[in-house]
Order: sequence, then structure tokens, then C-alpha cells
Amino acid sequence: MGSMNTPTLLTNKPLFGLDIGHGSLKVMQVNEGASESFKKLPRVIGYGTTAFDSAALDDGVVVKPELIASAMLDLFKHRLIGDITTRRVAMTIPSYRSFSRSMQLPKLSKKELDEAVRLEAEEYIPLPPDKLYLDYMITSQTKDLYNLFAVAVPKKMVDSYTVLARMAGLEPILIETTMAAAARLFARDKFSDVTSVIIDFGSMSSDISIFNQATLVTGTVPAGGLIFTHAIRDALQVSEAEAGVIKTKYGLGASKKQKEITDAVAPSLEKIVKEIRRMVRYYEERFGTEKPIGQVIMLGGGANMPGLSDYLTAQLRLPVRPHDPWLHLEYEGLQAPSNPDKLMYATVAGLSLANPKEVFSK
Repeated sequence: MGSMNTPTLLTNKPLFGLDIGHGSLKVMQVNEGASESFKKLPRVIGYGTTAFDSAALDDGVVVKPELIASAMLDLFKHRLIGDITTRRVAMTIPSYRSFSRSMQLPKLSKKELDEAVRLEAEEYIPLPPDKLYLDYMITSQTKDLYNLFAVAVPKKMVDSYTVLARMAGLEPILIETTMAAAARLFARDKFSDVTSVIIDFGSMSSDISIFNQATLVTGTVPAGGLIFTHAIRDALQVSEAEAGVIKTKYGLGASKKQKEITDAVAPSLEKIVKEIRRMVRYYEERFGTEKPIGQVIMLGGGANMPGLSDYLTAQLRLPVRPHDPWLHLEYEGLQAPSNPDKLMYATVAGLSLANPKEVFSK
């Protein structure tokens, strides 16, 4: 989205992260230069969240941008903690609407490599090339080969996000998948050198990736926080609001309703476990077992359910832990979100850490 000829003045300007979910959006800005060093904690300048009518989205495409723009304006005016000082924005698109793939290709010139990735992508993506934006990164290399990770997203979706940004008076600088943003945040974890499964629990789906210095394998499962809430609502015959409280307060932990709650959400959790096992097998077949998977990291608002990490640990036979993005942030002087809400800021925190110099050097 830029070039090496971009003036230094532009690359030094700050940006903020905007994460648009299923009926909610979150924003965050950290201090300039925070993305360039892991030695200091990034300082949060401003953050916040609000809801919008989910009818604004249709399968990930923004179809009623005015609804989200209105909610965004209300957030900026009345609901921010701190301040957002820039109009330059980095945005996420849902990973479930992207197509990603690991590739191994011979060492070629940049032009030849671009063409080889395009041809390879055409074989597995069920959309015409002219309907897609395609990008890739080199994750590792040998004497003769490049290992690549390619991502393609529908132009219709990306273009709808740029329309939204401009309607809100913003300048879109970066649009990436939720998984890419989560990986940028996790790279700051002191145990990020351990090959890890990352689960980002959204409202309607969960994005799963395997991270070893870079994202190597990805998958998405139609099971997320709102799905858990609906399952508890139906099983206990309570309102959706009551089910949300039960999920957050008791979850899979010890309570009088533990068995009923566990039985209710087990079918969705089994989908996640099954997908993780499939991805682990693929990782071992594709990349070997020299760096075996050593942990499972949970992100996102749906990860705040008590007992979830213990349940997944028992199923996967791997240590599972939630990843609190606020451990990697300094926010002195700002009111912190409540503990149940902290995990939902993982994606927008990763977005806010995007380095403008890297964006413009692509």
C-alpha cells in the first residue's frame, strides 16, 4: 500500500487500530515509535469500544457503512478512554473471509515470484484472480527454496472497508486479517519462541493459527463467544442477557449448572478441538517435528469463559492459557478495562502496533 519512495514525513506519522467485529468495534492508539522496539512497553494513548447494528455487515462486507460510521463518531465523541490523535487507520478484515496457504517455491526474482504465487493461488482459491487482492510474505528460506505464506481476500470486502474509512473521515493505511494482527501482538510474548496454536475467539467464529516466528497454518471454525451464549441460553431456558452473565461468571467452572453448561457448549468446543488436531497434523507433515507445538494461546472476548483453558488442556493434552494484551501495554493515567473485557482488545492492540515504516516499505 506504499512504496520505498514514500516521504519520511508520511512514514513517521502515527496511526490507530480499528477492529470491526460482529456488531461491535474497538479502537486503540499507542505512542509513536512503540512498534519499533520490544524493549519498552507501548503506551496507550486512547482506546474504546462500542456497538453498532450488525445489519451493517453481510458476510464480512460492509453494506451499510453509515451505521458503523455513526457508531464510530459517537465513540470518538463520548466513549473514548484517552484520545485518538490521528486520522490514519489500520483496519482488520475477518480471517474467515480470507484464503491463506503456505507455499514452497524456488528462489526467483521478485517479478517471477509474484507470478508464481499468483499461479499457485489460482489453483486453490474459488474466486477469479481479478476479484481478489493477493499478498504474501517469506517466512523462511533454504539455499534453493522460499517458504511463503500467502493471503488473498475478496476485493469487494476490502473496498467496502475503504469506503467506510473515508465516509468517517479516516485515511486507511493498512488492511489486514484478524490473524495477522493477533500474531503481531503475540510476537511480544516472552514465550513466543515456543511453537504455538493461537485461538482468537470472535463472536460467531474462532480463528486458529499455528505460529512459529510467523503464521504458518490457519483455520476458522464457526464457534465463538455469541454461539456459546446462545447454547447456554437454550439449554438453561434463560434470556440472552442472563446467559451472557452465566457464561462470563461461571462458564465451565464449578457451579450447580456446570454439567448443563458444559454439555451445551461441548459441540462447539469439539469443532475447535477437531480443527486444532487437524492443523497440528498438517503442521507436523509439512514442517516436521523439530519444533513441536508446545502451547495453546487464547485471545479474544470469547476466551474469558471460566474453565475454558482447563477444558481445552484436557482435550488437547497441551498447556492452554489466555493471553492478556494489556500485559504488553503501559496505560498509566488511563482507566483500564474490566478483567473480563481485557482479552477482547487483543486484535486491536496488535493493529495499533503496526509500524508505518513497514507498511510504506511494501
